[in-house]
Amino acid sequence: MNSPFDWYTVHNIDTLDSPALLVYKKRIEQNILWAVNSVGSADLLRPHVKTCKIAEVCNMMLEAGITKFKCATIAEAEMLATTGAPDVLLAYQPVGPKVKRLLALVQRYPQTSFSCLVDDEEAAGYLSQCFEEQESSVDVFIDLNTGMNRSGIQPANTLIFFKQLKKLPGIRVAGTHAYDGHIHDADVLVRMQKTELAFGQATTGAAQIEKYENSKMKIIAGGSVSFPFHRQRGVECSPGTFVFWDWGYKQLLPEEPFRYAALVVTRVISIVDATTITTDLGHKSVAAENPLPRVHFLNAPHATPVAQSEEHLVLKVSDSTRFRTGDVLYGVPVHICPTVALYEKAAVIENHQAVASWRVIARDRSIGI
Repeated sequence: MNSPFDWYTVHNIDTLDSPALLVYKKRIEQNILWAVNSVGSADLLRPHVKTCKIAEVCNMMLEAGITKFKCATIAEAEMLATTGAPDVLLAYQPVGPKVKRLLALVQRYPQTSFSCLVDDEEAAGYLSQCFEEQESSVDVFIDLNTGMNRSGIQPANTLIFFKQLKKLPGIRVAGTHAYDGHIHDADVLVRMQKTELAFGQATTGAAQIEKYENSKMKIIAGGSVSFPFHRQRGVECSPGTFVFWDWGYKQLLPEEPFRYAALVVTRVISIVDATTITTDLGHKSVAAENPLPRVHFLNAPHATPVAQSEEHLVLKVSDSTRFRTGDVLYGVPVHICPTVALYEKAAVIENHQAVASWRVIARDRSIGI
Protein backbone atom coordinates (compact mmCIF):
# COMPACT_ATOMS: atom_id res chain seq x y z
CA MET A 1 0.00 0.00 0.00
CA ASN A 2 1.27 3.53 0.66
CA SER A 3 4.01 5.01 2.78
CA PRO A 4 3.05 7.74 5.28
CA PHE A 5 5.64 9.88 3.52
CA ASP A 6 4.09 9.73 0.03
CA TRP A 7 3.17 13.26 -1.06
CA TYR A 8 -0.52 12.44 -1.31
CA THR A 9 -1.03 10.67 2.03
CA VAL A 10 -3.46 12.44 4.39
CA HIS A 11 -2.61 11.66 7.99
CA ASN A 12 -6.05 12.59 9.31
CA ILE A 13 -7.87 10.77 6.52
CA ASP A 14 -10.20 9.22 9.11
CA THR A 15 -11.87 12.64 9.38
CA LEU A 16 -12.97 12.46 5.73
CA ASP A 17 -15.80 10.29 4.49
CA SER A 18 -15.40 8.72 1.06
CA PRO A 19 -15.62 9.14 -1.80
CA ALA A 20 -14.07 12.60 -1.53
CA LEU A 21 -12.26 15.14 -3.65
CA LEU A 22 -8.88 16.26 -2.32
CA VAL A 23 -7.01 19.38 -3.49
CA TYR A 24 -3.36 19.95 -2.58
CA LYS A 25 -2.83 23.67 -2.10
CA LYS A 26 0.95 23.85 -2.52
CA ARG A 27 0.80 21.87 -5.72
CA ILE A 28 -1.91 24.15 -7.10
CA GLU A 29 0.27 27.16 -6.30
CA GLN A 30 3.21 25.55 -8.10
CA ASN A 31 1.14 24.69 -11.17
CA ILE A 32 -0.11 28.28 -11.39
CA LEU A 33 3.44 29.61 -11.06
CA TRP A 34 4.68 27.28 -13.79
CA ALA A 35 1.90 28.42 -16.12
CA VAL A 36 2.68 32.10 -15.55
CA ASN A 37 6.43 31.62 -15.95
CA SER A 38 6.02 29.55 -19.11
CA VAL A 39 4.30 32.40 -20.99
CA GLY A 40 6.56 35.05 -19.50
CA SER A 41 3.71 37.30 -18.38
CA ALA A 42 0.45 36.73 -16.55
CA ASP A 43 -1.10 39.14 -19.06
CA LEU A 44 -0.86 36.43 -21.73
CA LEU A 45 -2.86 33.91 -19.70
CA ARG A 46 -6.64 33.57 -19.71
CA PRO A 47 -7.20 30.36 -17.71
CA HIS A 48 -10.42 28.42 -18.18
CA VAL A 49 -12.06 27.87 -14.79
CA LYS A 50 -14.30 25.00 -15.94
CA THR A 51 -11.71 22.72 -14.34
CA CYS A 52 -11.59 24.10 -10.81
CA LYS A 53 -15.05 25.71 -10.31
CA ILE A 54 -13.70 26.88 -6.93
CA ALA A 55 -13.49 30.54 -5.93
CA GLU A 56 -10.48 29.99 -3.68
CA VAL A 57 -8.48 28.57 -6.59
CA CYS A 58 -9.45 31.58 -8.70
CA ASN A 59 -8.21 33.81 -5.88
CA MET A 60 -4.89 32.00 -6.02
CA MET A 61 -4.63 32.81 -9.72
CA LEU A 62 -5.49 36.45 -9.05
CA GLU A 63 -2.77 36.58 -6.40
CA ALA A 64 -0.33 35.27 -9.02
CA GLY A 65 -1.11 38.29 -11.20
CA ILE A 66 -3.64 36.68 -13.57
CA THR A 67 -6.43 39.13 -14.38
CA LYS A 68 -8.20 37.55 -17.37
CA PHE A 69 -10.30 34.41 -17.23
CA LYS A 70 -12.43 32.17 -19.39
CA CYS A 71 -15.49 30.19 -18.32
CA ALA A 72 -18.29 28.08 -19.80
CA THR A 73 -21.34 28.86 -17.66
CA ILE A 74 -23.09 31.87 -16.15
CA ALA A 75 -22.41 30.40 -12.70
CA GLU A 76 -18.68 30.22 -13.41
CA ALA A 77 -18.78 33.82 -14.64
CA GLU A 78 -20.53 34.91 -11.45
CA MET A 79 -18.06 33.00 -9.31
CA LEU A 80 -15.24 34.91 -11.00
CA ALA A 81 -17.03 38.23 -10.52
CA THR A 82 -17.44 37.58 -6.79
CA THR A 83 -13.65 37.14 -6.51
CA GLY A 84 -13.13 40.51 -8.19
CA ALA A 85 -11.77 39.13 -11.45
CA PRO A 86 -11.29 42.12 -13.78
CA ASP A 87 -11.91 40.38 -17.13
CA VAL A 88 -14.21 37.41 -17.76
CA LEU A 89 -14.95 35.77 -21.11
CA LEU A 90 -17.98 33.49 -21.33
CA ALA A 91 -16.58 31.06 -23.89
CA TYR A 92 -20.05 30.16 -25.04
CA GLN A 93 -22.62 31.82 -27.26
CA PRO A 94 -25.50 32.82 -24.95
CA VAL A 95 -29.00 32.04 -26.23
CA GLY A 96 -32.43 32.09 -24.63
CA PRO A 97 -32.44 33.02 -20.91
CA LYS A 98 -28.62 33.04 -20.81
CA VAL A 99 -28.62 36.39 -22.63
CA LYS A 100 -30.60 38.11 -19.89
CA ARG A 101 -28.58 36.35 -17.21
CA LEU A 102 -25.41 37.70 -18.81
CA LEU A 103 -26.97 41.16 -18.87
CA ALA A 104 -27.81 40.81 -15.17
CA LEU A 105 -24.18 39.92 -14.47
CA VAL A 106 -22.97 43.02 -16.31
CA GLN A 107 -25.36 45.17 -14.29
CA ARG A 108 -24.65 43.57 -10.91
CA TYR A 109 -20.85 43.41 -11.19
CA PRO A 110 -19.70 46.63 -12.88
CA GLN A 111 -16.13 46.12 -11.65
CA THR A 112 -15.79 43.11 -13.98
CA SER A 113 -15.54 43.43 -17.75
CA PHE A 114 -17.62 40.62 -19.27
CA SER A 115 -17.53 39.34 -22.84
CA CYS A 116 -18.90 36.32 -24.71
CA LEU A 117 -18.58 34.36 -27.94
CA VAL A 118 -20.77 34.72 -31.01
CA ASP A 119 -20.95 32.74 -34.24
CA ASP A 120 -24.50 33.41 -35.44
CA GLU A 121 -26.09 36.62 -36.68
CA GLU A 122 -29.50 35.87 -35.17
CA ALA A 123 -28.05 35.04 -31.77
CA ALA A 124 -25.89 38.16 -31.91
CA GLY A 125 -28.97 40.18 -32.87
CA TYR A 126 -30.89 39.06 -29.80
CA LEU A 127 -27.84 39.78 -27.63
CA SER A 128 -27.65 43.25 -29.17
CA GLN A 129 -31.37 43.88 -28.64
CA CYS A 130 -31.33 42.92 -24.95
CA PHE A 131 -28.30 45.04 -24.13
CA GLU A 132 -29.41 48.01 -26.22
CA GLU A 133 -32.83 48.04 -24.52
CA GLN A 134 -31.09 48.43 -21.17
CA GLU A 135 -28.68 51.06 -22.52
CA SER A 136 -25.83 48.67 -21.85
CA SER A 137 -23.18 46.99 -23.97
CA VAL A 138 -20.99 43.90 -24.02
CA ASP A 139 -17.83 42.89 -25.85
CA VAL A 140 -17.97 39.83 -28.10
CA PHE A 141 -15.34 37.56 -29.61
CA ILE A 142 -15.97 35.91 -32.95
CA ASP A 143 -15.79 32.16 -32.42
CA LEU A 144 -13.78 30.45 -35.17
CA ASN A 145 -14.05 26.80 -36.16
CA THR A 146 -10.45 25.72 -36.82
CA GLY A 147 -11.18 21.99 -36.79
CA MET A 148 -13.06 21.26 -33.58
CA ASN A 149 -16.38 21.22 -35.51
CA ARG A 150 -18.34 22.04 -32.39
CA SER A 151 -19.04 25.75 -32.76
CA GLY A 152 -17.71 28.76 -34.62
CA ILE A 153 -17.75 30.16 -38.13
CA GLN A 154 -15.40 29.16 -40.89
CA PRO A 155 -12.34 31.46 -40.63
CA ALA A 156 -12.71 32.47 -44.29
CA ASN A 157 -16.00 34.18 -43.35
CA THR A 158 -14.54 36.23 -40.51
CA LEU A 159 -14.68 39.62 -42.21
CA ILE A 160 -18.20 39.03 -43.56
CA PHE A 161 -19.45 38.17 -40.08
CA PHE A 162 -17.57 41.09 -38.55
CA LYS A 163 -19.31 43.52 -40.88
CA GLN A 164 -22.68 42.06 -39.85
CA LEU A 165 -21.82 42.52 -36.18
CA LYS A 166 -20.67 46.10 -36.74
CA LYS A 167 -24.24 47.04 -37.59
CA LEU A 168 -25.56 45.88 -34.23
CA PRO A 169 -25.78 48.31 -31.31
CA GLY A 170 -24.98 47.18 -27.79
CA ILE A 171 -22.10 44.90 -28.80
CA ARG A 172 -18.50 45.52 -29.75
CA VAL A 173 -16.16 43.04 -31.43
CA ALA A 174 -13.07 42.73 -29.22
CA GLY A 175 -11.31 39.95 -31.10
CA THR A 176 -11.44 36.34 -32.22
CA HIS A 177 -11.46 33.04 -30.35
CA ALA A 178 -10.14 29.69 -31.61
CA TYR A 179 -10.29 26.51 -29.55
CA ASP A 180 -8.36 23.61 -31.08
CA GLY A 181 -9.49 20.88 -28.70
CA HIS A 182 -9.61 18.35 -31.54
CA ILE A 183 -5.81 18.01 -31.43
CA HIS A 184 -4.79 15.10 -29.20
CA ASP A 185 -1.86 13.49 -31.03
CA ALA A 186 0.72 11.77 -28.86
CA ASP A 187 3.55 12.74 -31.23
CA VAL A 188 4.74 16.22 -30.24
CA LEU A 189 5.80 17.11 -33.79
CA VAL A 190 2.42 16.12 -35.24
CA ARG A 191 0.66 18.03 -32.49
CA MET A 192 2.76 21.10 -33.21
CA GLN A 193 2.06 20.93 -36.95
CA LYS A 194 -1.70 20.59 -36.45
CA THR A 195 -1.70 23.44 -33.94
CA GLU A 196 0.16 25.67 -36.40
CA LEU A 197 -2.38 24.83 -39.10
CA ALA A 198 -5.32 25.66 -36.84
CA PHE A 199 -3.70 28.83 -35.58
CA GLY A 200 -2.90 29.90 -39.12
CA GLN A 201 -6.63 29.87 -39.88
CA ALA A 202 -7.30 32.00 -36.81
CA THR A 203 -4.67 34.59 -37.69
CA THR A 204 -5.96 34.81 -41.25
CA GLY A 205 -9.42 35.69 -39.96
CA ALA A 206 -8.07 38.25 -37.50
CA ALA A 207 -5.86 39.80 -40.20
CA GLN A 208 -8.92 40.39 -42.40
CA ILE A 209 -10.54 42.47 -39.66
CA GLU A 210 -7.31 44.29 -38.81
CA LYS A 211 -6.85 45.36 -42.42
CA TYR A 212 -10.47 46.49 -42.68
CA GLU A 213 -10.50 48.34 -39.34
CA ASN A 214 -6.85 49.42 -39.31
CA SER A 215 -6.59 48.29 -35.69
CA LYS A 216 -5.19 45.30 -33.82
CA MET A 217 -7.53 42.38 -33.02
CA LYS A 218 -7.09 40.33 -29.87
CA ILE A 219 -6.72 36.56 -30.40
CA ILE A 220 -7.61 34.01 -27.71
CA ALA A 221 -6.33 30.57 -28.62
CA GLY A 222 -6.08 27.00 -27.51
CA GLY A 223 -6.46 24.86 -24.43
CA SER A 224 -4.19 22.67 -22.34
CA VAL A 225 -2.96 20.50 -25.23
CA SER A 226 -2.00 23.35 -27.59
CA PHE A 227 -0.97 25.73 -24.81
CA PRO A 228 2.74 24.73 -25.07
CA PHE A 229 2.79 26.02 -28.66
CA HIS A 230 0.54 29.06 -28.36
CA ARG A 231 2.47 30.45 -25.41
CA GLN A 232 5.30 31.36 -27.80
CA ARG A 233 3.02 33.39 -30.07
CA GLY A 234 2.18 36.34 -27.85
CA VAL A 235 -1.56 35.61 -27.91
CA GLU A 236 -3.83 35.00 -24.94
CA CYS A 237 -3.62 31.33 -23.98
CA SER A 238 -6.47 29.64 -22.16
CA PRO A 239 -5.49 26.32 -20.59
CA GLY A 240 -7.66 25.08 -17.74
CA THR A 241 -6.60 21.66 -16.54
CA PHE A 242 -3.12 22.85 -15.51
CA VAL A 243 -4.32 23.91 -12.05
CA PHE A 244 -5.12 20.30 -11.06
CA TRP A 245 -3.72 18.18 -13.95
CA ASP A 246 -4.96 14.64 -14.53
CA TRP A 247 -3.96 11.21 -15.74
CA GLY A 248 -5.06 11.83 -19.31
CA TYR A 249 -2.92 14.92 -19.81
CA LYS A 250 -0.01 13.46 -17.87
CA GLN A 251 0.14 10.60 -20.37
CA LEU A 252 -0.43 12.81 -23.42
CA LEU A 253 1.89 15.65 -22.34
CA PRO A 254 4.69 14.04 -20.30
CA GLU A 255 7.00 16.91 -21.22
CA GLU A 256 4.88 19.43 -19.29
CA PRO A 257 5.94 20.16 -15.67
CA PHE A 258 2.47 20.25 -14.12
CA ARG A 259 1.80 17.88 -11.25
CA TYR A 260 -1.28 16.18 -9.90
CA ALA A 261 -2.94 18.58 -7.46
CA ALA A 262 -6.39 17.00 -7.13
CA LEU A 263 -7.22 13.40 -6.29
CA VAL A 264 -10.25 11.32 -5.42
CA VAL A 265 -10.14 9.19 -2.30
CA THR A 266 -12.08 5.95 -1.97
CA ARG A 267 -12.26 3.05 0.46
CA VAL A 268 -12.42 -0.70 0.01
CA ILE A 269 -15.93 -1.75 1.02
CA SER A 270 -15.90 -5.44 0.08
CA ILE A 271 -13.45 -8.29 -0.55
CA VAL A 272 -15.26 -10.26 -3.26
CA ASP A 273 -12.86 -13.14 -3.88
CA ALA A 274 -9.15 -13.94 -4.11
CA THR A 275 -8.55 -11.40 -6.88
CA THR A 276 -11.48 -8.98 -6.65
CA ILE A 277 -12.22 -6.04 -4.35
CA THR A 278 -14.86 -3.32 -4.46
CA THR A 279 -14.54 0.37 -3.55
CA ASP A 280 -17.10 3.15 -3.09
CA LEU A 281 -15.99 5.15 -6.16
CA GLY A 282 -19.01 4.84 -8.44
CA HIS A 283 -20.20 6.75 -11.52
CA LYS A 284 -21.32 9.57 -9.24
CA SER A 285 -17.78 10.12 -7.96
CA VAL A 286 -15.46 10.08 -10.98
CA ALA A 287 -16.04 11.22 -14.56
CA ALA A 288 -17.60 8.33 -16.45
CA GLU A 289 -17.40 9.56 -20.04
CA ASN A 290 -14.25 7.54 -20.72
CA PRO A 291 -14.00 3.75 -20.96
CA LEU A 292 -12.46 1.91 -18.02
CA PRO A 293 -10.08 2.63 -16.40
CA ARG A 294 -11.40 6.08 -15.46
CA VAL A 295 -9.08 6.37 -12.49
CA HIS A 296 -5.60 5.13 -11.57
CA PHE A 297 -4.60 4.53 -7.96
CA LEU A 298 -1.27 5.89 -6.74
CA ASN A 299 -1.03 3.45 -3.84
CA ALA A 300 -2.44 0.47 -5.77
CA PRO A 301 -1.07 0.96 -9.30
CA HIS A 302 -1.82 -2.60 -10.41
CA ALA A 303 -5.46 -2.57 -9.29
CA THR A 304 -7.48 -2.69 -12.50
CA PRO A 305 -11.06 -1.36 -12.70
CA VAL A 306 -13.28 -3.97 -14.36
CA ALA A 307 -16.81 -2.83 -13.55
CA GLN A 308 -18.51 0.29 -12.25
CA SER A 309 -22.02 1.25 -11.20
CA GLU A 310 -23.51 4.28 -9.48
CA GLU A 311 -21.89 3.68 -6.08
CA HIS A 312 -19.37 0.88 -6.71
CA LEU A 313 -16.07 0.39 -8.52
CA VAL A 314 -14.90 -3.23 -8.84
CA LEU A 315 -11.14 -3.82 -9.08
CA LYS A 316 -9.10 -6.83 -10.09
CA VAL A 317 -5.98 -7.30 -7.96
CA SER A 318 -3.28 -9.96 -7.83
CA ASP A 319 -3.97 -10.87 -4.22
CA SER A 320 -6.98 -9.54 -2.32
CA THR A 321 -5.49 -10.64 1.02
CA ARG A 322 -3.27 -7.56 0.76
CA PHE A 323 -6.38 -5.43 1.27
CA ARG A 324 -8.81 -4.99 4.13
CA THR A 325 -12.21 -3.36 4.18
CA GLY A 326 -11.74 0.29 5.04
CA ASP A 327 -8.39 0.60 3.26
CA VAL A 328 -7.98 4.00 1.59
CA LEU A 329 -7.01 4.34 -2.07
CA TYR A 330 -5.84 7.61 -3.62
CA GLY A 331 -6.88 7.95 -7.25
CA VAL A 332 -5.91 10.17 -10.18
CA PRO A 333 -8.91 10.66 -12.49
CA VAL A 334 -8.35 10.29 -16.21
CA HIS A 335 -10.42 13.47 -16.64
CA ILE A 336 -10.42 15.83 -13.67
CA CYS A 337 -12.72 18.59 -15.00
CA PRO A 338 -16.06 16.70 -14.95
CA THR A 339 -14.89 14.81 -11.85
CA VAL A 340 -14.66 18.05 -9.86
CA ALA A 341 -18.21 18.92 -10.92
CA LEU A 342 -19.47 15.78 -9.15
CA TYR A 343 -18.49 17.10 -5.71
CA GLU A 344 -20.10 19.88 -3.69
CA LYS A 345 -16.87 20.48 -1.77
CA ALA A 346 -13.17 19.68 -1.84
CA ALA A 347 -10.97 18.88 1.13
CA VAL A 348 -7.90 21.12 1.21
CA ILE A 349 -4.69 19.27 1.99
CA GLU A 350 -1.62 20.98 3.45
CA ASN A 351 1.36 19.22 5.04
CA HIS A 352 -0.43 15.86 4.89
CA GLN A 353 -3.43 17.22 6.79
CA ALA A 354 -6.99 17.99 5.71
CA VAL A 355 -7.17 21.57 7.00
CA ALA A 356 -10.21 23.13 5.31
CA SER A 357 -13.06 22.60 2.89
CA TRP A 358 -13.65 24.61 -0.28
CA ARG A 359 -17.06 24.70 -1.89
CA VAL A 360 -17.16 23.71 -5.55
CA ILE A 361 -19.49 26.64 -5.96
CA ALA A 362 -19.69 26.76 -9.76
CA ARG A 363 -20.87 23.15 -10.08
CA ASP A 364 -24.29 24.71 -9.55
CA ARG A 365 -26.09 26.01 -12.63
CA SER A 366 -26.99 29.17 -10.77
CA ILE A 367 -25.37 31.01 -7.86
CA GLY A 368 -27.24 34.28 -7.53
CA ILE A 369 -28.31 35.05 -11.08
